[in-house]
Amino acid sequence: MDPKERPRDIDLMDYWRVIVRQRWILATFAGALIVFTAIYSFLVSPVYRATTTLLVEEETSRILSIDEAFGEQAQVFRDLRGYNTQMQLLKSRSLAERVARKLNLLTRPEFGGNQASKGGFFGGLKRIITLQWLSPKKGREAEDPLFPKNPYSKVVNALLSGLEIGAIKDTKLVELSCRNTTPTLATEIVNTLAEEFINFSFEKRSSTTQQASDWLSEQIENLRNDLTAKEKELLRYSQEKDIVFLSETESTAVKSFSDLNDAYNRAMLDRIGAEAEWRELRNLRAGSVPGLISDPAILELKTEYSRLSAEFEEKSKQLKPDHPEMTRLRARLDSLMEEINKAAGAAEARYRSALQKENSIKATLDRQRGDVTRLENNAILYNSIRSEVDSKRRLLTTLQEKQSETQVSAQLKGLSASNISIIDLAEVPRKPVSPDKTKNLLMSLLIGLFGGIGLCFLFEYMDDTLKSPADVERLVDLPSLGIIPYLPPEGFSRSRSYGSYFRHRSARAASLPGKEHTLPEVKEIELINHHHPELPFAEDYRTIRTSILLSHSEKPPKTIVFSSPLTQEGKTATVANMAIAFAQLEEKVLLVDADLRKPRLHRIFKVRNVSGLTGFLTGKVSLKDVVNKTSIENVWLIPSGPIPPNPAELLNSRKMKDLVEEIGQVFDVILLDTPPVLAVSDTVLISSIVDSTVLVIRSGRTRRKPFLAAVQELGRARAKIIGVVFNGAEFTREGTAYTGYYGYSSYGKDDLEVPLENP
Repeated sequence: MDPKERPRDIDLMDYWRVIVRQRWILATFAGALIVFTAIYSFLVSPVYRATTTLLVEEETSRILSIDEAFGEQAQVFRDLRGYNTQMQLLKSRSLAERVARKLNLLTRPEFGGNQASKGGFFGGLKRIITLQWLSPKKGREAEDPLFPKNPYSKVVNALLSGLEIGAIKDTKLVELSCRNTTPTLATEIVNTLAEEFINFSFEKRSSTTQQASDWLSEQIENLRNDLTAKEKELLRYSQEKDIVFLSETESTAVKSFSDLNDAYNRAMLDRIGAEAEWRELRNLRAGSVPGLISDPAILELKTEYSRLSAEFEEKSKQLKPDHPEMTRLRARLDSLMEEINKAAGAAEARYRSALQKENSIKATLDRQRGDVTRLENNAILYNSIRSEVDSKRRLLTTLQEKQSETQVSAQLKGLSASNISIIDLAEVPRKPVSPDKTKNLLMSLLIGLFGGIGLCFLFEYMDDTLKSPADVERLVDLPSLGIIPYLPPEGFSRSRSYGSYFRHRSARAASLPGKEHTLPEVKEIELINHHHPELPFAEDYRTIRTSILLSHSEKPPKTIVFSSPLTQEGKTATVANMAIAFAQLEEKVLLVDADLRKPRLHRIFKVRNVSGLTGFLTGKVSLKDVVNKTSIENVWLIPSGPIPPNPAELLNSRKMKDLVEEIGQVFDVILLDTPPVLAVSDTVLISSIVDSTVLVIRSGRTRRKPFLAAVQELGRARAKIIGVVFNGAEFTREGTAYTGYYGYSSYGKDDLEVPLENP
């Protein structure tokens, strides 16, 4: 047995069972969210939105030009920064304050004017959630006389919070919207904002134009004086250094040096070409003609030479060397090679001439380079002064042109020439844009369902209890012997789940004559299959009995220990009912109460607990004196006897092993009730000397780690665990167990079938 977590296959029904088990979490979360959303949607004040459409052209300059004044606007945005600037100006506090002052919003109740309102119910709820009530009230703060508080500050914040500004894609249009609970006020605000934005833009541009004109006049005068001084300095320096320029960028010495350099480059190229041709002709062989030779006569000679060489090579295979034809071909080849050698000599002469010319030009170029260097050293300062003069002259011309334009533009500041225009003024909205009750409720339903399902799986993941045989199979290799349903404290007759289950299960029995179908008042699980053998509980214990008998292929186990990982899991009630189930097979069954710390079997079977297992193990009484016949046929009991100070030592003694062997010769089935495995070591000691061990766990209460620890403890003692009994399985109102695929059917049952459970 390998107690480790096993990989589990994906089963959609497992997910569905998780949701069913945690359905109240899902219902609570979704219901609370829907209720809160409905309260908010129906109690919050409706909000209206008014929209104005603006056309924002490109602002080519902050100075107002004549073309702009008469409406000749640019058609394409060359720089998005200007457009983005306009968008940010629409959201500026200064523009919002202009609107607030023009509309006198300080006195409007919608913006808190002349009122002490804090936002009503939702405002108070917001302050509680955000813990604003912990901070001191701002009204109590002393105002600094050096920095007086702006009375429109809160109004501007409220106004900006209701504004929405968005550009229409692929256009120069901008939609400016205002949201407010009063539709007329929203319309008034957005239209006023558009008008004030146009006025604000023009005022800034015209103000900048006038300032630029005044500044240009001052700069032009200063620039004229600087230009005159620099021109005089340039003339004086050129006369001192005797600098003469053919053009604005080139002197005589530089022109001569440039011509010599070009001549030297051409001579060098000629020399390189002649040298390459000479060297290739000199190294010429019969195999190929170098690619640099372009003389047609030489190429023709080489072609003829190659042809005769091939002919000579071919005929040498057929004729003797002294044959006349061979002699003629050899003479012709020698003549052609002599002509090629003469061409190589001519190429060498051309190369020598080109080399001499290159050297001559190079010597002249070196002398001219010194003159140019001296001139360039003198021209550095000259060019610097001349560059400064040219720059100042161009700047003066530009400023004079701009001054002429701005002087005319300054006279047009009364003309409202702006790159912004209103396309559509806002109209009073007739329908609110929020809250959208239908959308809010649908969204809350969807979010509630998905969020609730997420919470279901979260709680399921956090719940590490064993609820079904499938949970055990995923942990250890132990089979489920059976399932015992849950018996509520008030009894199943008053339980709504078991009532519906009873009505559902008794439908078939109701068709049988002579049957009474009433729920018996059963509140205790002990001996239920003896007092009510017709109920499903009795059948459940008989099912466990069958599983135990079939657990061994050769012969059924005879001595069986019943235990549980922890306390309060129903092992004592289970072992008592299992004794009755085995006794119903006409077998002699002996119950041994080996729980020497908290014995209960003597109370269940109403047997005196004067001398029992403790007395026998201590040698005070004999075996026949401790075996008691119960009121149930074929069932005997050895009670625990007085509680000893050393239970573990007694159970681990030789007499305990002898007792198991001796009673095994008399009785057919021996069932031992033992303490919980993890509580004390008694069960581990006993399980090592019996045939089989059965673990009883409480469905939905026993946790994985204690269960694994109990299995490991028994495994170390080499106990033969034959399976697990699930106790306390819950049912739905439809009578379906929560233990997954293990359900209950009315197959073969004509009488009442009512699920019960041990306390």
